[in-house]
Amino acid sequence: MEYTLLIGDRSYSSWSLRGWLPFAAFDIPVRVQSNILYRAAFADDLAAFAPGLRSVPALKTPQGGLLTDSIAIAWHLAEAFPDRGLLPLEPAQRAMAQSLIAEMHSGFGALRSACPMNLRNAWAGFTPSAAVLADLARIEAIWATARDRAEGPFLFGAYTLADVFYAPIAMRIAGYGLPVSDRAQAYVAAHLNHPPLRQWRALGLSDGPEQPTYEMGLPRLPFPITPPEM
Repeated sequence: MEYTLLIGDRSYSSWSLRGWLPFAAFDIPVRVQSNILYRAAFADDLAAFAPGLRSVPALKTPQGGLLTDSIAIAWHLAEAFPDRGLLPLEPAQRAMAQSLIAEMHSGFGALRSACPMNLRNAWAGFTPSAAVLADLARIEAIWATARDRAEGPFLFGAYTLADVFYAPIAMRIAGYGLPVSDRAQAYVAAHLNHPPLRQWRALGLSDGPEQPTYEMGLPRLPFPITPPEM
């Protein structure tokens, strides 16, 4: 028996990335089924995986359970693999990590709406709105608070589920050239150099053609991450 994870396009589906990263980063075996967003058969693919399923990611557990949300997947894996370091061990840091994850899951709508994740190319000339800048300010503040309490490139020193949930935000900052401090840029660079994320992007380049839904109408730039040799 094994975990089976259903995901969408790797280049675009930020929630699929959050569903997959815990398996890759913490060496948890999983079988991955991928499909393509927006095509006519997408709803049929979801229904074939589980009746009534409406979104990705979704995870079938070895015990026959079904998890249909990235935060549910995260909490399940942290509970199922307590020795893998998915969350910080120190109680105050653990509570902060859980709060940061929850805030990411429910917040930052302006940034997420204005800057869809796109790992195929970056954009030149994007002008963030006041609402996007406000989201960035809040993100910088909580990143700094976490990193003030730990040594290392990630939010709590070693990589945790908190970093899983902020990985797509880091990719948006990199891809849209969003204005953040040097310290925040160093955290973004840690994600750009993270082997599982590099692997995810490399796999996404072969998922299929570009999705026109994600065209921004701006000059294109190379995305600032080089896929690893597969």
